[in-house]
Amino acid sequence: MSKNPLIKKFEISSDELDQQVDQMMAGVGSDMESVYNESVRDFELDSILTGRIVNILNGEAIVDVGYKSEGIIPLEQFESPQEVKEGDSVEVLLEAVEDEEGIIALSKRKADRIRGWERVISTYKEGDVVRGKVTRKIKGGLLIEIGVPVFLPASQISIRRTGDISEFIGRELECKIIKIDESRMNIVVSRRKLIEEKREAQKRQLLEDIEVGQIRKGAVKNITEFGAFVDLGGLDGLLHITDMSWGRINHPSEVLKIDDEIEVKVLKVDKDKERISLGLKQKEESPWANIETKYPVGSRIHGKVVNVLSYGAFVQLEPGVEGLVHISEMSWTKRISHPNQVVSIGDEIEVVVLEIKKEKQEISLGMKQVEVNPWTLVQDKYPIGTIIEGKVRNLTNYGAFVELEDGIDGLLHVADMSWTRKVVHPSEVVKKGETVKAMVLQVDQERKRIALGFKQLEDDPWNQAIPDRYPIGRVVRGRVTKITNFGVFVELEENLEGLLHISELADRKVNSPEEVVRVGQFIDIKVIKVDPDNRKIGLSLKDVTDEDREDLAAELESQTASDESEGDEEEISAAQEANAAAEGDSGEGGEAEEPGGSGKDSAADAGSGEPQQVQA
Repeated sequence: MSKNPLIKKFEISSDELDQQVDQMMAGVGSDMESVYNESVRDFELDSILTGRIVNILNGEAIVDVGYKSEGIIPLEQFESPQEVKEGDSVEVLLEAVEDEEGIIALSKRKADRIRGWERVISTYKEGDVVRGKVTRKIKGGLLIEIGVPVFLPASQISIRRTGDISEFIGRELECKIIKIDESRMNIVVSRRKLIEEKREAQKRQLLEDIEVGQIRKGAVKNITEFGAFVDLGGLDGLLHITDMSWGRINHPSEVLKIDDEIEVKVLKVDKDKERISLGLKQKEESPWANIETKYPVGSRIHGKVVNVLSYGAFVQLEPGVEGLVHISEMSWTKRISHPNQVVSIGDEIEVVVLEIKKEKQEISLGMKQVEVNPWTLVQDKYPIGTIIEGKVRNLTNYGAFVELEDGIDGLLHVADMSWTRKVVHPSEVVKKGETVKAMVLQVDQERKRIALGFKQLEDDPWNQAIPDRYPIGRVVRGRVTKITNFGVFVELEENLEGLLHISELADRKVNSPEEVVRVGQFIDIKVIKVDPDNRKIGLSLKDVTDEDREDLAAELESQTASDESEGDEEEISAAQEANAAAEGDSGEGGEAEEPGGSGKDSAADAGSGEPQQVQA
C-alpha cells in the first residue's frame, strides 16, 4: 500500500517522534497529574453514589460517577428501560473499583434496594399493615414487593389450608408485618394474622346481630360427608346435609361446591359455644305442610323406589316426600326374606297410603294392598271339612306345613296325625316334598292360619271300635314296648297301647316292673278300664287266671286255623285260575293238575307261639 505524499514529506522515525513529544510535554505532565487527582473524588466500596448516564450502548448504560473510569449498568436494572436516556442522573452502589478491564462495578438494583429498605424502615414497624404484589414463589412461601421484597410464609397465607400457593402470584395482598431483621435486611409478613384479626372483629359483630330465622349470605368454605361449612363473615355456620334439600341427597357436593355464594336461614345459634346451624331447604315451604290433603290414607299413588334396606323399601312420592313399604307389606302370601326379592332401586311402583305421621314426617305404604287379599277368600274356598291335597313344604317339631296354593299353607299338627299313635315328630308320618291329603279343621282368617288333620279322614276308633274290641274283662295278648317306674306299656295292636300299672303286675308288692316282665315279651293281660275321652286303656296282669290263659290260647289257635284255611282257599283259587289260563293258552282240554297241600303245619303247631307264662 503506497503512502500519502504528505506523510512521505513529513515522515519521521518513531524515535524522533518520541523525542519531540517529550520536549513538548516537559514541565506540563506534573501539572496535569495534579489537576486530574484533584478532580477525582475519594470512593468507598458499598457506598451509594450519584452518577450521570453518558452513553447507552447495546442495552447497557455507561455511567460516570466522577471516578477516573466509568461503570456499566444493564438497562434491565432500570424500572423503565425504554425511558432511560443520556444525561439522566442515577443512584448506584459501588461494588468494586476497576476490574480487569479497568471498569468500576456499579449496581442500580442494589442501590434501589438499600434506598427502599431505608424508606420501609423509616415508614413501617412490626405490627403495621402493608400492601404489595406477589412477585414469585420461593421455598416455603411467597415474595411480596412493598418497596423491598418481603417474605410471606405459606402457613401465613390464609386461615384455611392453601393448595397451590402459585395461584397468588401477581395478586395484590394486604399483610401484617410480624418480624423485621435490620441486620439481615429481612421482613416477614402474615396475611393470616390480619385475616384472623378482621374475622375476630366480624365474629363479635355477627354474634351480636345474628338471630334465629334470619336469612344470611355466606360463602361455602368446606364440604364434608355430613354437610358444608358456610362463612357468614367472621364465623362459619354448619349447613347439615339433612337441611340442604327436602329431597334425598347422597352427598353435599350434589348441591354445593366450594366458594359458592348462597343464602341460608339461621336455624339455631349457640353464642356461648359460637355455633350456628343453618338451613337451605327451610327457605321454601315444607312439602309435608299439607301432606294429609295430598296423600290421604287409603289412596293409591305411584312412586319411585329410592332405597332398599333389610326391613323395607323407601319410595319417593315427590321430591322431599318418601314413604316406607315395610317388608311385611309387600305381599299377602309370598315369603320374602329381603325386599330386593321384590323391588330394586329405580323401580316405578304403585302403593297404598296406610298411615301418616306428619310430626315425624313418616308415611307408611303398602304394596300388597293394591291387590285382593287372598286370605279373604280362604274361608269360602276352604270351608271346614274340605278334603285338600297339597305338598309338604316344611317340617317343624310340632307339625308339617302343607301348601294348599301359592303362598297359602295349612298346619298339620302332630296331634292330628293319628287317632291312636303318639307321634313325636312329623317325620314319622310324612316327608318334605310329599303330596298328602288332609281335612280342613279350622280357618283363622285374621291370624292367617289353617289347621289340617290326617286322622280326621277316618272315624275316631275310640268312639266305638276300640271299646267294642276291648270290653272290660276281656283277656288279650300283647307285647311289652316300654317299661317305666310306674308301669308297663303294652302294644295291643298296631298303634294302640294300654297301660299295665305297676300295681297290676302281681298280687305281691313289686318294686320294679323288670322283676316281672321285660321289653319285647308277649304277655296275657286283662282289660280293666277303657277311657275313650282320654284315649286310655287300663290293663292288669295279676287278674288273669290260668283258666283265662287257656281260653285265650284256644281262641288264638282257632283264629290261626281259620286264617290258614282262608289262606289255603285263596291259594287253590289262584292255582285253578292259573291252570285255566294255561289250558286256554295251549288250546288243549286236559285236566288241571291238582295243586299240592298248603305245606303248612297244623294250627296247633303253627300258631303265633305259646306265650311265656308269667306267674303273678
